Amino acid sequence: MSSIQLFWDDAHIWGLLLWRALSHWGVPRRLVRATEIAHGALASKPRSLLLAPGGLASAKSRKLGPAGLAALREHVQNGGAYLGFCGGAGLALSDPGCAGVCPWRRRGFSNRLHHFASGHVLADVDADHPLGPHGMGEEILLPVWWPARFKEQQDGVQILARYKRPANDFWIADLPLSQVTDQTLQDWERLYGVSIAPDFESAPCVATGSLGRGRYVLSYSHLETPASPQANSWLASLLTELGGASPAAPSPVPAWDLAALEPCWEDDALDQARRGLEDILEMGRNHLLIFWRNPWLLGWRRGIPGSGLNSLYAMVREAQAVEPVPEALDYWRGAAQDFRDRFELFRKGVSSYLLAERLSMTLAADMPSAVFPQSLKEQKGALFGPPPSSGGLYAELMGMLEELTYRLFQPME
Repeated sequence: MSSIQLFWDDAHIWGLLLWRALSHWGVPRRLVRATEIAHGALASKPRSLLLAPGGLASAKSRKLGPAGLAALREHVQNGGAYLGFCGGAGLALSDPGCAGVCPWRRRGFSNRLHHFASGHVLADVDADHPLGPHGMGEEILLPVWWPARFKEQQDGVQILARYKRPANDFWIADLPLSQVTDQTLQDWERLYGVSIAPDFESAPCVATGSLGRGRYVLSYSHLETPASPQANSWLASLLTELGGASPAAPSPVPAWDLAALEPCWEDDALDQARRGLEDILEMGRNHLLIFWRNPWLLGWRRGIPGSGLNSLYAMVREAQAVEPVPEALDYWRGAAQDFRDRFELFRKGVSSYLLAERLSMTLAADMPSAVFPQSLKEQKGALFGPPPSSGGLYAELMGMLEELTYRLFQPME
C-alpha cells in the first residue's frame, strides 16, 4: 500500500483538522517537515501521497525553499500524488515562489472582503470523474474557510467542483449572510456601493490534473472539516484513489469540541497556556470582539487576530489530549521553560491589545484619534506579525507547538 505523508509546517489549526480525519479513519500516515522534503523524504517514497493542509502558501513556500519546492514538483513528476487544501492548494500553483505542479495561478479579488468568506456552499460537482464525489448526486455541500481563488485557464486542468451559492451557515467576515435579506443587500449596494454577497460566477473550487507520471487534486474547500458528511466522504474516497488508503470507518469526521478534550498528561507550561488562552478568549467574548461559531471555530470582529488565537488554543488542547512518547517529552523538557516565558509575554500583550481595540471602537464616533491606529497596528504586529503572514510572539509559540506535536503525532504506520 502506498504511504501517506502529511506536510506539517505552518499548517496550524488546518493541519490538526486533517490529522484528526486521518486518525478517525485509522489511515496510516507520517508527518513530514519542509527540511525533510528538501533533503529527499519524498524521493525515498516515490509513489506516496503528500497531503498539504491549509495555512499560508507563502509561509509554506519559505520553509521549503527552492530545494523543497523542486523536490515537491519532482515527487509528482515521478509518479507521486499531491492533495492540497486552501493554502496547500495554493502552494502547488504556478505563481512566483510556488511549486508549479499545476499550471494555474491564483486569481486576485476585486472586492477584498470576499476573501473573508466562510461556511458551507452548495457546489456543482463532476460525480462521474474517477476522482469526483460518488453516490451523492451532482450538488453537494462543501465547507470553505477564507479561501483564495483559482485563475481558471484552458490547459488540461479538470474541474471537479464549482461554487454555486452560499448555504445557511455562510458568513462574510463577521456578518452572517443568512441574517441579511436580499433587499438589504441591494440597498447597501445602491446606497453605499458595497457588495457583500459573494458572486461566485461558477468559479472552480476543486481541480485536478497530472504532471509527468503523477496526479494532483487542489481544493479550496476544506474536505476535512468536522461533521461535514459529504465533504468527509469525498476526502475518504480521494485518500483511497490517490494514496491507496482504506479508511476503516469512512463515516463523517466527528464534531470537534476543543474545550471538552481530556488531557492525557499534565504539564505546567501547557496548563498555563490553556488557562491563559481561555482567559483571553473569555475577555474577548465579554468585550464583543470574539465569539464561538462552533465548538472548534472562533469568529471575530474584522481586524481582530482571531485565527491565531484559535490555532494556539487548538494546538495546546490537542497536544495534551495525546499520550506523550519519549521523544516528545525529551523535546519539551528543553523547550517548556522558554515556551512558558514567551507565553506570559504574549498573554499580557494580547490582553492589553484587545482592550485597546475595544476602547478604540467605543471612542470611534466621538474621539476617533484618542487611540492612535498606528499604535494598535504596531501592538498587533509585535504579537502576531504583519497580516496576512504570521510572526511575532505568536509564530514563536506556534513553532514550538508544531515541533512538539510533530513528535507527539508520529507515526502510525
